[in-house]
Amino acid sequence: MSENTVSAYFCDIQKLSAFLELKNYNVLPHEVTSDHLHEFIVFLAETGLNEKSQSRIISGIKSFFKYLILEDIITKDPSILLETPKTGRKLPVVLSVEEIESILRNIDVSTPLGHRNRAIIEVLYGCGLRVSELATLKISNIFYSGEYLRIIGKGDKQRLVPLGNAAKKEIDNYMKSFRNHITPKKGQTDFLFLNRRGNKLSRVMIFNIVKEACANAGIEKTISPHTFRHSFATHLIEGGADLRAVQEMLGHESITTTEIYTHIDREYLREAIIQYHPRS
Repeated sequence: MSENTVSAYFCDIQKLSAFLELKNYNVLPHEVTSDHLHEFIVFLAETGLNEKSQSRIISGIKSFFKYLILEDIITKDPSILLETPKTGRKLPVVLSVEEIESILRNIDVSTPLGHRNRAIIEVLYGCGLRVSELATLKISNIFYSGEYLRIIGKGDKQRLVPLGNAAKKEIDNYMKSFRNHITPKKGQTDFLFLNRRGNKLSRVMIFNIVKEACANAGIEKTISPHTFRHSFATHLIEGGADLRAVQEMLGHESITTTEIYTHIDREYLREAIIQYHPRS
């Protein structure tokens, strides 16, 4: 699994361990029962943790006990009857094309960092990348002649994503104005986006760059790097792109994950009502 998944699962196990210690349950992993786990789930709900976060932790706990089964540490999985709370599907926040253009326009490109930050926004939106995929994007995986990127996604799965003219132009500007004048630290040479010290950008740093760019443009929505991925998919669907093609570009394992974007095309829904509803 990816480094981020491993880190998240480890954090889930630490939460369970801390809870058992808090309750003075002096048990080893193979002594944990379904009653202990159900009590832990109730505890999570009572702390006010939302359903999505609860589901995330339960997933980590289930994976841990599956691991114990595989390692012959336990013979019976106490987590098998754990149920995750129903989360409901929320529509993601999406930026309009005008808002994205405003964000790009308000980035100060009189500085080398401005060119880098503009390239970051353009690649996030133009290629629909996850923030972790952007942070680890390598120069050797940019194919200018074929106009595509090779992306290493979740679970080290590879996919090809088209590289549009706008993103290609911003990458070129960044390379000439900033990247070519930085000496990368050892082991960082192939990473596209670097900081002043020659290290690849962290996810937190990219998040801060995005937040600052949106604030400068006067955007008041709750924005993260993932918002540009949502906007990428939504604008493709609104423009008539095939759902299967969007699934491939986003790297979704299941098309049901991609289908959420078909519910966001407000103009399409409005036209459907005007055309077909007797009270339109």
